[in-house]
Amino acid sequence: MEEYVYIDGKKYRRGYTTGSCASAASKAATHMLLTKKKIDKVNIDTPKGIPLSLVVHNIEAYENKVKCSIEKDGGDDIDATHRMHIYAEATLIDRVNDEDIIVEGGVGVGVVTKKGLSVDVGRPAINPVPMRMINTEVRKIIGENFRDNIGKNKSLRITISAPEGVEIAKKTFNPRLGIVGGISILGTTGIVEPMSDEGWKKSLSIELEMKKSQGLDKIILVPGNHGEEFIKDKLNLDMKYVVRTSNFIGYMLKEAQRIGFKKILMAGHIGKYIKISAGIFNTHSKVADARSEILISNLAMMGAPLEFLKKIESCVTAEGAVEIINNSDYTDFYDLISNKCKYKIDQYLLDEDIDVEVMMFTMDKTLLGKSDKADDLVEVFR
Repeated sequence: MEEYVYIDGKKYRRGYTTGSCASAASKAATHMLLTKKKIDKVNIDTPKGIPLSLVVHNIEAYENKVKCSIEKDGGDDIDATHRMHIYAEATLIDRVNDEDIIVEGGVGVGVVTKKGLSVDVGRPAINPVPMRMINTEVRKIIGENFRDNIGKNKSLRITISAPEGVEIAKKTFNPRLGIVGGISILGTTGIVEPMSDEGWKKSLSIELEMKKSQGLDKIILVPGNHGEEFIKDKLNLDMKYVVRTSNFIGYMLKEAQRIGFKKILMAGHIGKYIKISAGIFNTHSKVADARSEILISNLAMMGAPLEFLKKIESCVTAEGAVEIINNSDYTDFYDLISNKCKYKIDQYLLDEDIDVEVMMFTMDKTLLGKSDKADDLVEVFR
């Protein structure tokens, strides 16, 4: 594997996914079970076309089963599963459903409880690509003629587990996705590309897919915790409608459009939503941070004097600007900005059939402003 990539002129180290770990551990355990010989390393191929040679840990070998682990390495894209161990146990059992290989989930691997994911309800949260990887790598060991080589009345059971997964899952999106009891075994390429937002965005999008599959035709988009608390505590709306966007506002709007939602209520802190009013749809500060300029230009258009605008310019945060605006004659500013957000979103989606309304609040969840028909849309969610 080319261990490093360069992004914006900086050197970052690649890693490998929990799916690669699970397939490598499965292959190693199967090899040791059938050969009765321990190995220190195991080689696998990844869907990205990059081969991996991974160290085998925690070997437990018995007559009819072998268990071992592979340590997850996220490279420089560290997440909650970085450095945890993914285990596989290979066991020969009586033939089941005429299957050569049976893959199951053990301790710390979550179970899917809601529709809308790529894994059926009741099944372990091992995504399709890692599942194929496990089967492919194990097949390399047992061969195509498993019944002739091993015994016509036997199946090979592979149990994937992650003992730390029960606690680590609490730091992931799994509870929101209806995956209970542990982590998911993930990875579409087998390789973790550093500094990539794609995995994060995909997790958010999956939640939208799930809401649609559960029969919802309208959705509430919020950036994160503060938005959720606003919806729950201030608007008293059912949280089943709520999906987070993080900073990926534009991406999630387009996903909601693609999936078929026709009514979208958006609620967020002014620090993020002020950017949307200027057509900025990724609200991370590294992408664009023109909060002060947007505040000043809009207040200037409302007739605010120079000295007032200078006070706004001196504010380090949007919250600081809110304090000044709240003690002025320009409190209509918030509704103006909310309507501008709606206007920019309508332009962005170019879909007259989608009804979008916007609400903005402060850090203490006080409503600041709303688009003209936001209250009407809120009632639709009640």
